[in-house]
Amino acid sequence: MTAHRVAVKICGLVRPEDAQIAEAAGAAYLGAILAGGPRLVNLEQAAAVLGPRRAGIRRAAVFGTQSDAEIVLAARTLDLDIVQLHHAPSVARIAQVERDTGRTVWPVLRVAGSSLPAEADDWTDAAGALVLDALVVGQLGGTGVALDWSGLADAVAAWRARHPAATLVLAGGLTPRNVAEAVRLLSPTVVDVSSGVERAPGEKDATLVHHFVQAAHGAVETAP
Repeated sequence: MTAHRVAVKICGLVRPEDAQIAEAAGAAYLGAILAGGPRLVNLEQAAAVLGPRRAGIRRAAVFGTQSDAEIVLAARTLDLDIVQLHHAPSVARIAQVERDTGRTVWPVLRVAGSSLPAEADDWTDAAGALVLDALVVGQLGGTGVALDWSGLADAVAAWRARHPAATLVLAGGLTPRNVAEAVRLLSPTVVDVSSGVERAPGEKDATLVHHFVQAAHGAVETAP
């Protein structure tokens, strides 16, 4: 069990009311997806969803193939804290986006099996953070597919020993029923959920969001 209290990121938000539900439930991060898929929003929609800045809430957006200029514009328009880069960014691009935006960059490493690809260390060195998500060919995320947490435990522990101060974000197939086990096995800094707390794509379920946050925080509660 981790000594820290894991933070929760509710991602794939498309409705302002769902952002409010996530905040009320105790989420620390709110996320909008600009990379594509069924939860795609444009800048205007994302601004409405994330709303005004509030104390204690960090704002994130997920990017795919956008240019650096588009990412900079979005970071400023949305007043982002986190730029989440999918689509296998290079070390040079991670550093460039961080310089250009002045925001924290979370590179997303898509994983299959029980080992971490070689770029895990390089990306962590560049960003000070790493997002682990399940590798599903042809999709950037939001698939509901879970990682092999037990199989990855040794590789993640070794990564953590090499990068003790880095932020580890765990995504991929998390639900109110399994998040506590994922936290126990991999000790992430942040757990990132989208489809696992939905009643339909992009439509968050208030009860599921509440149970997810409680389970991630270690509260004793029966998940629906």
